[in-house]
This record gives sequence, structure tokens and C-alpha cells, in this order.
Amino acid sequence: MTAVIIVPPSLDDKGFEHVLEQLASQPDDAKIIVDARHCTFGTPYGLTAMLTLGQTRAQKATFLPPIDGNVSTYWSRAGFFRYAEELFDIQGSVPRVRSTDEGDKLLGITPIAAAADVHLVVERIAEQARHILTTRLKLEPRAQMGFTMALSETVQNIVDHAGHAGWVMAQAYQYRQRLAGRWVAEIVVCDPGMGFRRSLEMGNRRPITDRWGDGLALETALIQGVSRFPDAGRGQGLKGTRGYIGRRNGMLTIRSGTARIGLIPTWDDSVPLQENLPYFPGAQLRVIIPGELAGGTP
Repeated sequence: MTAVIIVPPSLDDKGFEHVLEQLASQPDDAKIIVDARHCTFGTPYGLTAMLTLGQTRAQKATFLPPIDGNVSTYWSRAGFFRYAEELFDIQGSVPRVRSTDEGDKLLGITPIAAAADVHLVVERIAEQARHILTTRLKLEPRAQMGFTMALSETVQNIVDHAGHAGWVMAQAYQYRQRLAGRWVAEIVVCDPGMGFRRSLEMGNRRPITDRWGDGLALETALIQGVSRFPDAGRGQGLKGTRGYIGRRNGMLTIRSGTARIGLIPTWDDSVPLQENLPYFPGAQLRVIIPGELAGGTP
């Protein structure tokens, strides 16, 4: 029997949780149809997480794309359908576009599998990011360097820990939910790999406690800066990213396994730690960096 998974109107981090809730009762080899026909909005997190979902299915899922032409065109420009065609059986026509580097996009969806991919991402984003971060977010050169560092470190996490190819996307846009419509830059990195818990277990870096699980694994990695590699200096990349985001009054969230942890700024009301979520393999990391207010306040 084929299960139909309904994509909500907003395919963002919260909307994707609704997708996972529907998938929770379906085995990996079950035949499913992902129905996104009535989706009217998709964020970098939603698009890269959906591709990650496609990677996890033992049997290729059927995908019904949005019927709204503007939405489908944006997804095409972001590079979604270019990769979705390999992971899903797409039913229906999708727009064809020539470029994925248009408008205020910092980086279209890009696959990451090796260290060379990280360097390529940083090189590709440098020129476009410098212009957008200056004109839209009003960031000074030092803050722009921090953005590039955050991008590099979060993408490097796939190479170092995932054990599986993943995705990265970055975009600048006006954050209308809060921040009074200020411009923000968002970086999203998703992979279907081993996740934080298994990574720490493989390196014998898990704390000895009965509380051990995905939630504590995320706390251990993000808050305590522990890496599965015992070498001196390991785990400092995520720590440096955390510090930069804190200074910029930004937000960092990581979902892995059945838990989600976040460094939550005052302008957002998300819960810092959620556990017992529907299981999803790998890690899904999201960074939001607000632009400057008048007078240079982040």
C-alpha cells in the first residue's frame, strides 16, 4: 500500500517536522508519495532537508511538485529539481532555468561529499556574498569574514562527521516573521549520515551517564565543544561558529536523530532543546545571521 505524505503550505523547519511526523510509521522501504502540490513557500532548510529525505528511502519515492508556477520556478533556481530528479520519481512538469545564482541567493543547493567541495563552496560564494552582505545586511568586512568562517565550518562538519554526502544552501532575505523585516543571511547544511550521537560513540567520546541519547549528544558537541576526534583543537570550529553567532545576535539550530538543540536569540521563541522528535538520520544545521540596524547594532 502506498502512503501519501502531504507537504504543508510552508516547507520550512517546522513544516518539515510535519512531513517527518507522517513518515514516522512508514518503514524505509515503504512506497510513498510526497505531495507538495499545494506548497506555497520553501526555505533553504525545507529544500535541502527534502533532498536529504530522498537520500534515506530504500525505494525511490514519488514527488508531486508545487502547482504554483512562481514557487516551482524558485525551487528550480535554487537547484532543487536538478538533484531531486535523481532521488525522486517526479510526476509532472517542472520549470527549467539556466542559472541557480540569481537575485539575493548566496549559494544555490550544492552537494558536499569531500574536503574539495568545501573549498569550492567558499570560493563560489565569496564574490556574491561580499556584495549582498554589504548592500543588504550592511555588514562590515570583519563580520563578512565571520560569515565565511561559519559557512566553511558548518559545511566541513559533513566531511568530518557525516560519513555520507550532504547538501548546503545559503540565502539572504527579509525576515518578516520577526526582526521588523530586517535582512538576514541563512546557511543550511543537511546530511543523512551517522548523526552526532553515533559520531561521538565511534570516537568513545560519549559521557558516562544514563541520560545518553541524541539530546545529550547535541549538548556535548555544541555546548561543551566535544568532538569524536581526540586531537587537540578538534571541536573548536563549531565553538567558533557559536561565538560568532552569539556576537551577531543570530540563531543556530541542529537537529540530529530524535532531538533538536538551538542557540536561541531574544527575537525568537523557539525551545532551546527538544527531544523525542520523529527519528531522522544524520544532522540538519541551520544558521541565521541578522543584518545591521541603523547605527551599526547587530
